[in-house]
Amino acid sequence: PSPLRRLRGLGGGLLTAAAVALAAAVLLPALLGFQRYVITSGSMTGTYDRGSLVYDRVVPTSSLKVGDVITYAPPRGAGPAGLVTHRIHAITTGPDGRRVFRTKGDFNPSVDPWTFTLQNGTQAKVAFHLPYVGFALAALADRSLRMLIIGIPALLVALSVLAGLWREAGETAAEGRRA
Repeated sequence: PSPLRRLRGLGGGLLTAAAVALAAAVLLPALLGFQRYVITSGSMTGTYDRGSLVYDRVVPTSSLKVGDVITYAPPRGAGPAGLVTHRIHAITTGPDGRRVFRTKGDFNPSVDPWTFTLQNGTQAKVAFHLPYVGFALAALADRSLRMLIIGIPALLVALSVLAGLWREAGETAAEGRRA
């Protein structure tokens, strides 16, 4: 095979391997009951860098202790909108007897300014992470990029099929002239 064909085969193999690895990183943990979240800020840098994909296991809130890293929604109006993945800095008991949590991002100089209680009996707690894989998932959320990722391979397959058909038609025409 020509160097171009070898290069094309290697490129196709690498792209296929990357797609299979990304699919496995997303689907296998989900089948095992893990939830996944992409780290989008730098508040946990050093532990979970920006772009990391963290996998959370749902655990009973009663099992949470200081030092655990959880993914939760801060109290409305007190913190950022959306989910936050921070380490539990303190657990106290409120006047109503419920556990009150205070968290802190590992890279942040001070604790989060809010406290909160967890309303449900279960909570997402970080089990493990994959560094930088979240960038790929975040990129796939962009429709144009997703279309490119699907469109370019589809275009290459179509061109390859057309080239094969063109080649076969030429060979058939040449055989017809010889006969």
